[in-house]
Amino acid sequence: MATTTDVLAEITGMLVEILGDEFLLAEEVTMSTSFNEDLALESIEFVALAELLHERYGSGVDLMGFLAEKDMDAILAMSVGELVAHISLITHVSLARTSPTAQATPTAATTAAATASAPTAG
Repeated sequence: MATTTDVLAEITGMLVEILGDEFLLAEEVTMSTSFNEDLALESIEFVALAELLHERYGSGVDLMGFLAEKDMDAILAMSVGELVAHISLITHVSLARTSPTAQATPTAATTAAATASAPTAG
């Protein structure tokens, strides 16, 4: 499972890809870095970030949907940490649904069905 530090590093890499090395070399991206004030991310750059997030994490991480739930002031004040927390929550929930232990644990119905279809010695 990806840690907060892993997700922050991945988002930082995506921001470097979108904004360029020169811009981010002068500015360290932290959990408190704001997209608007610190990074001056424009709407087209949010779209590019959304595409990279979708490629990396799948459709469960929907940046545009996440932003749509916020009012304009909240979007302007949004920090990288908020996005990291959102991704961590989504990926954690997704992993919990698909974990091997959750899938490997037989239910009473599957156990009964397997028992009923097993050949008997005779």
